Amino acid sequence: MHNTEAYGVIHLSIDDVAAMTTIENQAHTHPWTEAVIADCFGPLYRTIGIKQQGQLLGFAIVQQIIDEATLLDICVAPAYQGQGLGLLLIRHLLSEAKQAQAVVMMLEVRESNTSAKGLYEKVGFSESGRRKNYYQTSNGNEDAILMDKPL
Repeated sequence: MHNTEAYGVIHLSIDDVAAMTTIENQAHTHPWTEAVIADCFGPLYRTIGIKQQGQLLGFAIVQQIIDEATLLDICVAPAYQGQGLGLLLIRHLLSEAKQAQAVVMMLEVRESNTSAKGLYEKVGFSESGRRKNYYQTSNGNEDAILMDKPL
């Protein structure tokens, strides 16, 4: 395990989309396309990442509309998972959302993604609802768990 204090969280730019897409394809069973990721740059979005020696290790995207922030995606390269980078990213996003006067952060997660649910619960998110059969799987569909955290 690496010391996460050695990593700095930075704001990403459109120039990082190719590296983000690579990580997205490695880490998710149903990844976003490069075009979808590229659309997450603009005034309503905060896109942050962690780099080491110029290499992107993970990223997260939040959309904020007025006082509601929504975590759209969080992704850590498989080789760096389990080392606290996801926790570092989400804590940073929560802090930024609070500074931007958001009163709640919301997200949705696949029912089967127990590691992500554990991460979210660790920082204070709780289940607020479900979308039945929302996510496609190789065997059909699974529920999306809606979670939120008051800020």
